[in-house]
Parts: sequence; structure tokens; C-alpha cells
Amino acid sequence: MLLKKIIIIFICLLCSVTGAAPADEANDAILVLGLFKDRAIIRIGEKQHILRVGEKSPEGVKLIEADSEKAVLEFKGKKDTYFLGQHVSRHFKKAEVKGEATIWPVNGMYMVAGAINGHPVKFMVDTGATWVSMNSHHAKRIGLDYRVSGKRSSVSTASGVEQVFVMNLDRVKVGDIELHHVEAAVLEGNSPTEILLGMSFLDRVEIQRKGRMMLLKKKW
Repeated sequence: MLLKKIIIIFICLLCSVTGAAPADEANDAILVLGLFKDRAIIRIGEKQHILRVGEKSPEGVKLIEADSEKAVLEFKGKKDTYFLGQHVSRHFKKAEVKGEATIWPVNGMYMVAGAINGHPVKFMVDTGATWVSMNSHHAKRIGLDYRVSGKRSSVSTASGVEQVFVMNLDRVKVGDIELHHVEAAVLEGNSPTEILLGMSFLDRVEIQRKGRMMLLKKKW
């Protein structure tokens, strides 16, 4: 009888440990796949979830806020802000991947969060653009004095030949890749509507495709 009780207790303890294991798998990677107004697509380990603001995944990750640029996630009472294509752990620590950036398509376009001279921006990958390209409103928001430091040039666009100011950016960062002295072009007016991550950056990294994902790797 005593032996039977011991076996039952052992089985109960084993079941409780087995049941608790998924909640303790704190190293499952979280990948932000898509960002929309009040909605985000995230992958936790091998499982993909579409969360609306206020909803929580089975793993306990709650979406607090979301727009086209970022998502605020909460796990075990801790909140942090994350961007498209960014891996994080269940403990909300940034993935320690050296010199890489993963980019997933959103509505057919490869958009990725980054920074210019330390100022957060959103890039659209464009292999047809010669430089990192932006309009004058983007440049002013970042604090670029393009008329003073830039050289006048011209480019052919869908609208015809446009005047641009070509200059060097001190730092351009995408994911864990940061490059220095990257050539950029500033166009007066509202075009392009997104900051283009052009070949002046892309030529200095390796570009790989893994299914729909684009992987950038620093060459050196």
C-alpha cells in the first residue's frame, strides 16, 4: 500500500514537471513577421500567431501596441519595442547575432527598421537605387544639412530627370549591420515616399534569399 502511494506521488510530480516545461522554455525565439495598425504577426519558435492589440499568445506574449513601424510586446510584466524582422528571446533580450539582418516582405515590399546617424528610420530595400535615397523632408527630420554638405547631381526617375544632392552619411544601420561613410542622395520634395536602401549600402553586404526571407550579412 505504501509502495503504491509512493508510485502515485512520483507520477503526479513527473506530470507536474512535464506540464510546466513549455512555460519554462525561455529561449524560444520571437520573430516579428508583419506589422500593421493595431495588429502584428509574430513567430514564437515554430508557431506563428496573428495578434491584435490586447491579445496574448498561448506562450504568454501580449501585444500592447502596433503600427507599420513597430510593435510593443509584453511578457511577464516586461514591455519593450521591436521592429520588423527583429529576433528577440522570450525574455525580451535582443538576439546576439553579429553582422546580420533578416528582412521579411510586407505587401510584396521588403521593409526594415534601421537608423541613419543614430536616428531611427524605416527603409525599403531597392536594388534599383544607386544610393541610399530620401526626400528633403526625411533629410530635415534626420538633421542632414544636405544643401551645404551635398554635391548637386541629377538622376533619371519615372518623372524625368531630377536634381539631387549627393552626400556621405556617417553611419547607416540595419539589423546588426552598421556601415560608415555611406553615399546618399536627397531629392527635393516628397519623392521617394520611403527611404530607399540602395546599392551604396547593399553592395557592401552579402544578400541571401531563404524562401521569402532576405538575409543581409556583413562582408567584413
